[in-house]
Amino acid sequence: MKKLVGLVLLSVLSFTMVFAQSGQVEIFSWWTGGGEEAALLATIADFEELYPNIKVINATVAGGAGTNAKAVLKTRMLGGNPPDTFQVHAGWELTDTYVLPGLMEPLTDALVLWGVYDKFPSGLIDIVSYEGEVYSIPLTIHRSNVIFYNKKLFNEIGLTKEPETWEEFIATLDKAKSAGYIPLAMGDKEKWEAGQIVENLMVAEFGAEDYNELFNGSLSFNDKRIDNSLQKMVQLMDYVNVDHAALAWQDAARLLYDDKAVFNLMGDWAEGYFKELGWTPGEDFGWFELPGTQDVFVLVSDTFGLPKKAPNRQNALIFLEYLASARAQEIFNPIKGSIPARIDADPGNDPYLIQTAEDFRTLAISPSIVHGSAAPEAFVTSFNDAVNNLVTTKNVARAKQMILWAAEDVGLLTD
Repeated sequence: MKKLVGLVLLSVLSFTMVFAQSGQVEIFSWWTGGGEEAALLATIADFEELYPNIKVINATVAGGAGTNAKAVLKTRMLGGNPPDTFQVHAGWELTDTYVLPGLMEPLTDALVLWGVYDKFPSGLIDIVSYEGEVYSIPLTIHRSNVIFYNKKLFNEIGLTKEPETWEEFIATLDKAKSAGYIPLAMGDKEKWEAGQIVENLMVAEFGAEDYNELFNGSLSFNDKRIDNSLQKMVQLMDYVNVDHAALAWQDAARLLYDDKAVFNLMGDWAEGYFKELGWTPGEDFGWFELPGTQDVFVLVSDTFGLPKKAPNRQNALIFLEYLASARAQEIFNPIKGSIPARIDADPGNDPYLIQTAEDFRTLAISPSIVHGSAAPEAFVTSFNDAVNNLVTTKNVARAKQMILWAAEDVGLLTD
């Protein structure tokens, strides 16, 4: 009966919306550059064409790859001054920070009313849900276990085959190094970039099933495979650019575009960045999965939620319904370098995105640590600190101990 009443109220609300399509709606994100900003602006332009009487307030906060925006958002949310809706990664980043403190409205009934609940994969719905209620609308699907490469340099140094094993990957890095190029471009100015490499090394060591069990409390972090992952990260540090700590992820990706580096392990938002620079997928740059993770899709999903006390709640619901549409997802994602979260939306003609959409439908899914899907924020911060310590000192034992402390602090298994 409670669900029925909820649907009736939403139906009344939707009817009201027809006559309330005016005013403004504030959307909050950290999309301020590259393909991310271009995708956002294109989507806003389309929304305002559909709803000319609703003015979108594009509230973005630059810097820190979202770190600065998250700090501002938390201050606003805790201070009772929320935006109407905001960008947040699927999983614990939303649940731990805003759902558990009771600051968000559930959106399950809205998804059912809009007829889109079953348009999203059930596994993704589970990630954006807490105690049976959906709390955010998935807009993008990114894959973070991808290695992009400069095809011109790849061919120039005599490589003819993308590596499929760790040994082959190290051999290709050696070849790039011998040729005088930066083998592996890295920019870990914000720490998460190096953490992302380690989480992918963990996926390669554990496999999707065991990696996922680390975060559902079924498997202990006190496992030799953690040591192996950290040791491989130390090995990779022999191939990265010496100024990595001063660069952001875009700076590192740019090293490929400028013909200075051959490989870059990055989430596929880099694909959108390369296209923004003028590169053509499959012609100017290629890609392959980190060896050992070919059967896994390491997931990062951008979603939007509805805060309680949203100043323009009705317009926020209109905007969220728009984001849940195939139309919005097909506009936004090809520009950003991601694929639609809806399974019935067209990923576009980009060969990378077509392949990624197929992989998303068929491969095992593992949530990203550093992008807030796998574990609470406290663990993510400590994990990135541990990897930063590893990158600086190459002390595997110390980094593992820091990860064990982080796991213990949030109730994950360490025995």
